[in-house]
This record gives sequence, C-alpha cells and structure tokens, in this order.
Amino acid sequence: MPSDTRESEKRQRDKLQRDASRVPTGIAELDRMLHGGLLPGTANLVEGAPGTGKSTLGMQFIQHGITVCNEPGLILTFEEFPQQYYQDAANFGWDFHAHEANDKLRVIMTSPEVTRADLRQINGRLESQVHELGARRALVDSLSHFEYLAEDPVELRQIIYEFINGLKRLGLTTVLTRENAALLGETPDSEEDLAFVMDSYVMLRYVEIQSAVHKALLVLKLRGSNHEKDIRQFAITKHGIEVRARFEGTQGIMSGSPVMTHAEAFAAAFLKG
Repeated sequence: MPSDTRESEKRQRDKLQRDASRVPTGIAELDRMLHGGLLPGTANLVEGAPGTGKSTLGMQFIQHGITVCNEPGLILTFEEFPQQYYQDAANFGWDFHAHEANDKLRVIMTSPEVTRADLRQINGRLESQVHELGARRALVDSLSHFEYLAEDPVELRQIIYEFINGLKRLGLTTVLTRENAALLGETPDSEEDLAFVMDSYVMLRYVEIQSAVHKALLVLKLRGSNHEKDIRQFAITKHGIEVRARFEGTQGIMSGSPVMTHAEAFAAAFLKG
C-alpha cells in the first residue's frame, strides 16, 4: 500500500477517534473550530453582551444532545421562568415541552444559593434529577448571578470552582453563560480570571464595521486540546446559531471597533471602483 494512502487512512482513524471523544454542540462550524466539539465532563463558558446569543447557543447544545446524540439534558436557570425557554425554543422549531414529556429534559428555575447547597449534599435534588433522566448535558443560565454570593474576587472564584466541580462529579458536560455588560470592547481582567477555572471559553461580541453592527465569535480556550483561533462571523437564524466566514481585511475585531489592515486600506483607496 502506498505510503500516502496509509497516511490518509491514519488521519481518518485519528479523526474518528478524536470525534468519538467529543461532545458536539450541534453548531457545525463551531464544532469544527473546536476540532469536533467540547470535551466530555467539562465546564464551558460562553460569555457575551446582552442579545449576542448566549442562551440560544446553550439551548442549541441541549437540543442537539437530545435529538441527535440521545443525551438528555438539564437547564438550570437563575432568572428566566421555564415558560420563557419553551417559547424561545419554539421560535427555532425545538419542542422543549415534548422533550420534558419524554423525560429527556428538565428546566429547573432555582438560585445560585440553593444549587450550591444542593450540590454539597449526597443524593441532592439535582443529583436525583440527573440520575432519573440519565442526563449528560447541562445549561447553566447565567453564571452572572453568582456575583451576588461574594464581593471578594478570590472568594467568588472559589465558589464557582466548587460549583463546577459539583457538576463534573455528576458526569455532566456543561455550557455556562455569563453576561458582559460592555456592548463593545475587550474582556475585563476580572472575567479573564473567572475564565481561568473553565475548561473552554467562547467569546461572543458585537463588532462595528463601517457603521454596521455584526456579531463575532472566538474560541479563546480549549483546555487539553488545540482549537481554531480565527475570529468568525455568526448570525442567529430561524434554525439557531450559524457560524459563518472569518472576518477578513480588518484588525482589532474584538476591541469592538476594528479598522482595515494597511493592505485593505490601500486596496480600497487605489485599487477598487
């Protein structure tokens, strides 16, 4: 057998093995950026400004798990009533009511204090729900509410670290959302400090280009694995989040107000039109 054929087959086997150890989000291009998906049993932060699609990404992760991967899921919400998730999911054609009726989903409205105390117990409510469903995935929406539990950043980090370990102990692969108050701009140091305890970190941002607002996505971190580092455009469609092409010809994308590269500015001024 030719060496190039053997090498091709080896790459294919390696890819299949790698993909088998991943938890796909159901967002095709995001999974490609993650080299197959999230790692099993990990805590994965999705951070962004209001309206960027954090909860939608998390719901899409849960929907894909139930319908494609046969992996039941939990949604822990600290703010929205369950009815809001049913309505939002229905807008994308996802029937969360049916998933609950079929014992594939639970939407639990709770608080960080109650959930934290519950995870400290043996056979607590959350653990019982996980076992009853056979849950493999979870969405925590939103981690921002933990900020009320401690003013000291070191103490807050310890609380969240303990919370994450509790979810991992239950064998869940979890997407945790966190709101960034800045509509445009870079991530504050405090948020980067929080991201340190996460296994992966996906940033969603609004970006202004030539007086128009676009949405940008970047995978900043994937512990234990390589990942794509390009900044991608994305949109919220009637089917959920769709990750699209790379931003080309601009720099400073994640600052919120990118500018054209020197080459693009030269082309715009002298070579086009």
